[in-house]
Amino acid sequence: MFQNNQSIKTLFCRLIFVLGLVCIIPAQAEDSSEVTALMGLLGINSKELANLEQGKTVSFDIAENNEKELAAGVVMYIPAKPSKLVQYINEKDLGTIDTDLISQGKIPANATLESFKGFALKAGSGEAKNFMRAQPGSQFNLSIDEFKLLKSIDAAQADVASQSYRRILLERMQSYRKNGLKGIANYDRGDGLTARPAEELRTATLANKVLTRYFPQVYKAWLDYPAAMPAGADEQFFWLNRNVEGRPTAILGHRIMLSSNGAEVMLSRQFYVGHSYNSNQLSIACLPYRDGSLVFYANRSFTDQVAGFGSGLKHSIGREQMRAEIVKRLINLRKAIM
Repeated sequence: MFQNNQSIKTLFCRLIFVLGLVCIIPAQAEDSSEVTALMGLLGINSKELANLEQGKTVSFDIAENNEKELAAGVVMYIPAKPSKLVQYINEKDLGTIDTDLISQGKIPANATLESFKGFALKAGSGEAKNFMRAQPGSQFNLSIDEFKLLKSIDAAQADVASQSYRRILLERMQSYRKNGLKGIANYDRGDGLTARPAEELRTATLANKVLTRYFPQVYKAWLDYPAAMPAGADEQFFWLNRNVEGRPTAILGHRIMLSSNGAEVMLSRQFYVGHSYNSNQLSIACLPYRDGSLVFYANRSFTDQVAGFGSGLKHSIGREQMRAEIVKRLINLRKAIM
C-alpha cells in the first residue's frame, strides 16, 4: 500500500493521462475530499465502487474525435497484483483472453516471410478466392499498390492467397518499423476515396495531450516511432489472425509495456487490419488497489461503418458492442489469473 496521499495522487493522476481518462484511488486514503473529487471525475459512486470490489465491471466514457471513431472504457477489480497480471499478459499474450483469435505470432526485428508462416487463409476457401479477386472498396483493406500486386499474381496455386497475404504483411511491417505512422499505407476505397489509418492512430495518440507532461518520453516514442523507446519499456510486435464479423482477419500490432511505482501500463496499436475496421489503439492500466488491481481497459477503434447517415445510432450500437467485448476479455483475464 502507498505510504502517503501525495504518492497515491501522483501515481494515479499520471495514469489518468496514459489512458486519457480519469481514475479511482484507494478508499483508505486519508483525504476523503481528494477521493471524492477523483471518483467524481470518473463518475463512479460508492455503490459502483462496491460493485467493483465484488468482481463486477463499471463502464466509463471516452471522448471521440471524429465520426469514424468508436471509444469505450471499462474498469474491473482483479485480486492479483499488477506485476502478476502483466507477467501473465507477457507470457500468454492477450490472445488467451480473446475467444475470437484464430492464430498469432510475435514478429522479430529481422522479420522475414518465415515470421508469418503461421498466418494462413484456408486454401480454396471463399475468403482466399475473394482475396485474390479483391478490388478497391470496403471488402479488404489494401493500398493501391497491394491491389495491383494481387492482380499480377497467378491465382492457380493452392496456397497463393496465404503466400501473397504474408508478403503484404511483411512489407507493411517493414514500412512501419522504418517510418512509423508515416509508413502506413492508406486503404483504397475506390472512386478516389481512401481510409487513412495513420491519421486515425495519430488522432488517437494526440487525444492524450496531457501525457506529454507526465510521461514525455513515452508519448514521444509512441507518437514519433521509430523514436527510441524510454528505458525500461518492453516493446513487442505481433501478427494476429482473428475472426471479425465471421471472417478471418490479418492484423499487425505494436505494443509497449512499462512500470510506474507499482502500477503497470500497456499501450497497443493495430496499425494494419485486413477488413471491417481501419485501425485500433488501446490502453490498459493495472493499478494497485487493496490486495489486487484495478484494471482500466480503454479502447479506440476507427471504422468507416459508423460514419455517414445514421452515425449517431451506429455509434451508440458500436460502443455497446465494444463495451461488451471489453467486459468479456476482462472476465476471461480474471478467470485465467485466479
